[in-house]
Amino acid sequence: MAILLIRHGETPGNRDRIIQFPGTPLSERGLAQAARLADRLASEPIGEIWVSDHARAQMTAAAVEHSTGAPLRVVADLAERSLGVLRGTPYSELDFDPFARGYVPPAGESWEVFHDRVDRVWARIERNWLEHFSSESEARHFAVVTHGLVLRSLLERKLLSEEDLATHANEQGQVAIANTAVSIVEPVCVGPDALEHRVELLACTAHLDLETAPRANPNVGM
Repeated sequence: MAILLIRHGETPGNRDRIIQFPGTPLSERGLAQAARLADRLASEPIGEIWVSDHARAQMTAAAVEHSTGAPLRVVADLAERSLGVLRGTPYSELDFDPFARGYVPPAGESWEVFHDRVDRVWARIERNWLEHFSSESEARHFAVVTHGLVLRSLLERKLLSEEDLATHANEQGQVAIANTAVSIVEPVCVGPDALEHRVELLACTAHLDLETAPRANPNVGM
């Protein structure tokens, strides 16, 4: 079955454009978004949820855990990229781009270190899917609740084709991923312990209008 890649709900830091600490919680709007997400997934056969150790992701995943009954596992490598000493700083107070390719935030992660961490956790996700979700008789999805930069790293570097990126990316070559957006990745076994992936649904927030939210297809995921 499918891997569901999910971004956390809105936080005060998202709303107010402030670089966030790991403990930043969901805002009231973010809690409402998480509830809508949980409603959307309530009837889906989710077998397991992996979640970042950041509060905003755990609060989002907790809503899905409650609605689906799926067990939840905290995975530290799903954390958002650390911007170190810049945490707590409004973007409006910066006179430089903290996401510039060559910039390394003091006490934070370079892009190279961050992407290496994302690659490690993706390898773990693939192994977990192969071990527990790849059987045709195993009609359950594997959900991952994480952060915008983690999801962009996966989608832009590993999962989307050049054609998909040309279609969906903005002028900076980036895929927009809104709060509680769901992407559905369909792994395909192409050899022993070897996978290819199809992105069946990209950064969907239709659950915020539940009448238009896509429902599950037992063959491809949601």
